[in-house]
Amino acid sequence: MDRIIYTAMTGANAAAHRQALLSNNLANVSTNGFRAELSTYRSVPVRGTGSTTRVMALDATPGFLDLPGTPHRTGRAMDAMIMGNSWFAVQGLDGTEAYTRNGAFEVSLDGTVLTNTGLTVLGDGGAPITAPQGAEVTLGVDGTVTAQVPGQPAAVVGRLKIATPTPEDPLKRGDDGLFRTTSGDPLANDATVRIQPGTIEGSNVNVIETMVSMIQSARQFDAQTRLMQTAEASDRAAAQLLNMQG
Repeated sequence: MDRIIYTAMTGANAAAHRQALLSNNLANVSTNGFRAELSTYRSVPVRGTGSTTRVMALDATPGFLDLPGTPHRTGRAMDAMIMGNSWFAVQGLDGTEAYTRNGAFEVSLDGTVLTNTGLTVLGDGGAPITAPQGAEVTLGVDGTVTAQVPGQPAAVVGRLKIATPTPEDPLKRGDDGLFRTTSGDPLANDATVRIQPGTIEGSNVNVIETMVSMIQSARQFDAQTRLMQTAEASDRAAAQLLNMQG
């Protein structure tokens, strides 16, 4: 009986984990540049004496859906969408270089260019970009950041660092929602990438597909739960037979 209980329990746990992942995807359907997390099931045999016939079901997260999100035209000078499979470089809260597809930028009171979530945007040299206070900041198609103080000519104050990951060192999602290289080393700046100013890239989560997957996961969880209840009932019936006299 323990075999069916163990298999059903791990199956229910994997379905619950997948449901949580899908819920997170659905919650970020309006997050700029969000990449949907993927999930897969796999069977893992239990090792050990007397346990070779037991199999554990696991829900793994192999990566993320690397497809562009829906573009949204805003007309705002500090909004930008990357053309192609490249990423904006930002400074994470832990101080390391990280990458995002969120191109909604703004300028802080001290002139530092930030994302709309408060992260420092890095320039092509790896340092923050700073504009004069009170300047009007615009972005060029090549990632240049131009600032113009009223009454003065416009001047280039920096260029966005835009990096393209390689198959040898792909990106992986961190617990903070940002992406970093698998090796932990910063990517090189890619000067050939172009951006589309005045446009924001939305999430690539497919709402209908995600909701259907959530319904399937809920049904899988219910099926595994019923299987555990059936195993419990069978165990009680077997115990009654063993306790019969005569």
